[in-house]
Amino acid sequence: MSNETVSVSFEDGIAVVVIDNPPVNTITASVRAGLDDAVARIEARPDVRAVVVRCAGSTFVSGADISEFDGPPREAEYRRLFNRYEALALPVVAAMHGTVLGGGLELALACHYRIAASGTRVGLPEVTLGIIPGAGGTQRMPRLIGVEKTIELVLSGRPIDAAQAHALGLLDRIVEGDLAAGAVAFARELVAAGQGPRRTGERRVDPATATHEIVARLTEQAKAQYPNRQAALTAIDAITASVRLPLEQGLEYETERANEAKGTTEAKASIHVFFAERESRKVPGLPPGTKPRTVERAGIVGCGTMGAGIAVCFANAGIPVTVLEVGREALDRGFGVIDGLYESRVKRGRITAEEKAKRLELIRGTLDYEDLRHADVIVEAVLERMDLKKQVFTKLDEIAKPGAVLATNTSTLDIDEIAFAVSRPEDVIGMHFFSPANVMPLLEVVRTSRTSAETIATVMALSRPLRKTPVLAKVCYGFIGNRMMEGYAREAERIVLEGATPRQVDSVLERWGMAMGILAVFDMAGIDVGVNVHKSNADRYPPDPTYYQADFALHEAGRLGQKTGKGYYRYEPGDRARHDDPEALEILRARARELGIEQREHDEREILERCLFPLLNEGIRILEEGVALRASDIDVVWTSGYGFPRYRGGPMFHADTIGLETLLEGILKYRARFGPMHWEPAPLLVKLAEEGKTIAEWDRERLNA
Repeated sequence: MSNETVSVSFEDGIAVVVIDNPPVNTITASVRAGLDDAVARIEARPDVRAVVVRCAGSTFVSGADISEFDGPPREAEYRRLFNRYEALALPVVAAMHGTVLGGGLELALACHYRIAASGTRVGLPEVTLGIIPGAGGTQRMPRLIGVEKTIELVLSGRPIDAAQAHALGLLDRIVEGDLAAGAVAFARELVAAGQGPRRTGERRVDPATATHEIVARLTEQAKAQYPNRQAALTAIDAITASVRLPLEQGLEYETERANEAKGTTEAKASIHVFFAERESRKVPGLPPGTKPRTVERAGIVGCGTMGAGIAVCFANAGIPVTVLEVGREALDRGFGVIDGLYESRVKRGRITAEEKAKRLELIRGTLDYEDLRHADVIVEAVLERMDLKKQVFTKLDEIAKPGAVLATNTSTLDIDEIAFAVSRPEDVIGMHFFSPANVMPLLEVVRTSRTSAETIATVMALSRPLRKTPVLAKVCYGFIGNRMMEGYAREAERIVLEGATPRQVDSVLERWGMAMGILAVFDMAGIDVGVNVHKSNADRYPPDPTYYQADFALHEAGRLGQKTGKGYYRYEPGDRARHDDPEALEILRARARELGIEQREHDEREILERCLFPLLNEGIRILEEGVALRASDIDVVWTSGYGFPRYRGGPMFHADTIGLETLLEGILKYRARFGPMHWEPAPLLVKLAEEGKTIAEWDRERLNA
């Protein structure tokens, strides 16, 4: 018997249920129906002595169908289905491989025995999406490994390997070799030994694993690990309920709490970002049949911090890369950076010394452009100067093979101007990596007015092996992320000139959820970087004598941030901890006096509104201009590249959350105080607020038109 996704066969008394729902065996409605049919067939066969549940393809069930989360609750359906397998009167074995997450692991927990191939990883990552395990995980897992270990696993959000799972008691055996054959053999062993069902739900939870001290400690950990969020605390509540409630009541309580969690902004925002990252890879409007070119070799021009990080990205993807520098000293320094990046991963146990050596073998250094002649993609990563970048591209135009992608890593410059400096502008595109390039997931892909569809498709496809989340943008100053950064950072700098301390501003932003306060970001990146960008693009900024003057004042005093030990904060050698510095405050006050800026007090609400409202307003303006394809793409840029909290969904999602009327009212409030130079609402914001529409509604109407 089989349906489209689930089959069951009978092998001399062993029923083998196989889920085959590519690519990752998600538990869709079809899979649930197939599993239901399979258990009915098994119940009708008196000759069946044991059951094996396994999956075809690269992984056991990877999880529930997250696309169903916006629909009616499905928890009762999962509960009934999994209970049927647990209630079978013969041993049921889950045979796992690949990455087993969420609902997949919960299915295995409902089985009586669990085995896994070596290399299998299992976990319950739900709290990272603002939800909790809702298919039995909070009730069955504590019955196997206790409350303390269950909470720790749920809070981590990260999968553990088979060896760890076996040590915890989640697995009965790790299978080397053929898992399918090993599973049937294991089932036969159980039958031969007279082992019947071993129902997880009939076990008691050890109360010693759920003492007041243990739960209190983990609750405090959850509050620190997930600030401004509720899902982790809800999960703890559901897990601890397993101590006092029998399974059926515990599952009902879990369902109640799971559905509460799904209704929160935290969950809706996190799930929005999850799908937005998938959607960002799709490029509407490319001609039918457009195919990416094959990328087998790469080249990089420039081996500074950014170029070194990009080289590591290619080597990690298994793509040989040649890195060019103008001199031996600069090249050696760059390779020292590359070696350091890998060595830090070795020390942290992320890769072995052998893996480091293999990846380093893929990176070659050169001083000669000719060595880039066979590269399929070449990324320019030199200083942010138009004249220098044009020189590089002129040389690449001479030596690069036909069809090679010529990419620039510029963060602000006009890529159209770069493209028209070569004879093949259709091959020119922006690949804006974020620092550190080997870590940050975002890749802004910037198309010029002449970039070909094939070039766009190639870079979007290349993002996968590079392990990047790509977002396509059109050319404008700062593209999506840095253009929106202007107003956000402008107000933070203006506020410290008005008398707030850098720590006061950064603390407000960090408490709200930003990964790092913007002034601390400037110290980390180098204050000189921002100053140089603003000096070289002075004609693009409004005639405001106070514009970014906090940066300029510190720069003039030689305070460049962490690299000099002094910026907005003071830093001790070898320590990135921020220390308040009276000297920095006096420099800022002196510049404020020169500019005639009045000193005053700032409350948390004002700091937050003045920093965030320009960010949201500019995002709406970018959307209206068509610089971004979708509102959700803007959210991906900021959650993947700028530390915007995923649980707030990104700037455009957050604008809808607080209400566009509220956003417009706030912008008009500050326009009345500071004037229209920096506080003019985007026309689309005014329009949507007047019509009572959300950005999401406007975006759907536009994209579906």
